[in-house]
Amino acid sequence: MSTLDTAAAATRVRYSHGAIALHWLIALAIIANWLIAQIAEDAPEAREQALMGLHVALGMTILILSVVRIGWRITHKPPPPNPDHPKWERVLASAVHKIFYFLIIALPLTGYLLVQYGTGGWPISMFGIFDFPGLPLPKSHDAHEAFEGIHGALANIMLVLFFLHIAGAWKHQLLDRDGTIFRMLPFGRPGRR
Repeated sequence: MSTLDTAAAATRVRYSHGAIALHWLIALAIIANWLIAQIAEDAPEAREQALMGLHVALGMTILILSVVRIGWRITHKPPPPNPDHPKWERVLASAVHKIFYFLIIALPLTGYLLVQYGTGGWPISMFGIFDFPGLPLPKSHDAHEAFEGIHGALANIMLVLFFLHIAGAWKHQLLDRDGTIFRMLPFGRPGRR
């Protein structure tokens, strides 16, 4: 197979249906959770508490989906990168994806720990359906504040990477017109447009 054939094959290969579904479920949940946190910041105290309860439950849902996503990634090989893309783009895309995988686990875990240290180990209500167990941790203002700071910093990194990821996807779609965006969409046809 020639380099041209390899490049064409790489752009035509779509991620698996499971990877696509998990990618979009997690992405939408993260966007919703970020919006909920922003709205909660300016809300009256009773509403803020309700919104933050929703934020925490959705964060734990993201953690569960992320563990499934990583398991899926381990057991289902992703399509190869397009060899026609410059090496710096392939390296940057790989780095961004690895950092995303770290963040989709680290953000919910730091959120979980800040709640646990803030409450002294209370269970987390998962939308009133069941409780996610608490940890046997003492209530600690200092630990709560430390994890809140880490959680906020990781959220800011996620936000920057989110915009970088979107910019890269649109660059491939609008400037390169190489169909890369369709590798992670459940519709359309991967490949040069």
